[in-house]
Amino acid sequence: MQLYALGLNHHTAPLDIRERVAFQPERLDDALHDLTDARRVREAAILSTCNRTELYFATEQPQLAADWLARFHRLPLADVSPYLYTYPQRDAIRHVFRVASGLDSMVLGEPQILGQVKDAAKRAEEAGTMGTLLHKLFQNTFAVAKEVRSTTAIGANTVSMAAAAVHLSERIFERISDQRVLFIGAGEMIELCAAHFAGANPKQIAVANRTEARAQVLASRFGAEVMRLDVIGEMLPRFDIIVSCTASPLPIVGLGMVERAVKARRHKPVVMVDLAVPRDIEAEVGGLDDVFLYTVDDLAQVVDAGIESRQQAVIEAEEIIDSRVDGFLHWMHSRDAVPTIRALRQHAESLRAAEVERAARLLAKGEDPQKVLDALSHGLINKLMHGPTRFLNQSDGEQQTDANRLVQQLFNLNSH
Repeated sequence: MQLYALGLNHHTAPLDIRERVAFQPERLDDALHDLTDARRVREAAILSTCNRTELYFATEQPQLAADWLARFHRLPLADVSPYLYTYPQRDAIRHVFRVASGLDSMVLGEPQILGQVKDAAKRAEEAGTMGTLLHKLFQNTFAVAKEVRSTTAIGANTVSMAAAAVHLSERIFERISDQRVLFIGAGEMIELCAAHFAGANPKQIAVANRTEARAQVLASRFGAEVMRLDVIGEMLPRFDIIVSCTASPLPIVGLGMVERAVKARRHKPVVMVDLAVPRDIEAEVGGLDDVFLYTVDDLAQVVDAGIESRQQAVIEAEEIIDSRVDGFLHWMHSRDAVPTIRALRQHAESLRAAEVERAARLLAKGEDPQKVLDALSHGLINKLMHGPTRFLNQSDGEQQTDANRLVQQLFNLNSH
């Protein structure tokens, strides 16, 4: 049984491919159960974000996971396989450590990914698809990410996606304080964006969400208005900046809706930021005059130029990760030795019990206790040494050299 990581991300696949294999939150439990059904894999967790879809699993046949991923999303494997990567054991462990530490993110060191990895582990645990291996892997992953973030400067001056959205808007509008901002959705990413935009004191903030109560909680934090999702079309012309990030499987904002809004605005520029995967805003909207549409891939291009200053932190983080990978692999290998250790102890215990029973009979007959103790100790030594001695005597040639070295190492004879 081996650990694997399989998936695709912003490094290997364009947005239109990523959105085709993204998992909707409401289907995640079904996906986990389907993946582990019929023992395709023994343990599994699924991480699905704007920038990546990854399966972490334990199996003897990793190709079954790739076949399953394509089948679950009703795609030909040939459409997906050019973008997929599969990491076996050591590389899989190192990969998840790097992902959770922010080293594999579109924005280096961004902190949101750790929460997303924790959510993926929690969903797998609740679904009952996370066994001993993955549980230990994720516990180590969280510890490594904490160590990297607390002992290196990997997160210093990081430009988050939310900050990048503000930066792009400032390219079009000189002052955010003169603009009206609409947020579609009420999840973590929208909350982060709202916090960044609120810091620029826009003229108006509004939140539209399928669940009005959740929108109200977010709106109360930033003094925003709340609107129903079904009135976006008629309200869209009022807003200069629209930021959307929902879990909708289909676009919420269509081409016709935006064409009408642009006309009503008399071609005043509008910035639209689509952070959702699959997309909330139809891609064709980007072709309209006076509309500046940005996706998660576009936001990556405005990452802070301070990356160079963080390279030393990256080196330090990689050293920590490599060390922790070795530690985790040692734990895995030690698990393989447990049955042998148990059998060895049971064998030694049976020999001890037999000698003690024999000594007890001799004492009951009135034998000299000192002689009985000597006989017990010699008998136990002879029985324990029988196996190693026979192993050495039966070895010859090159095997003799290897056998000598092994027994010397096993009994720590070189130190005497």
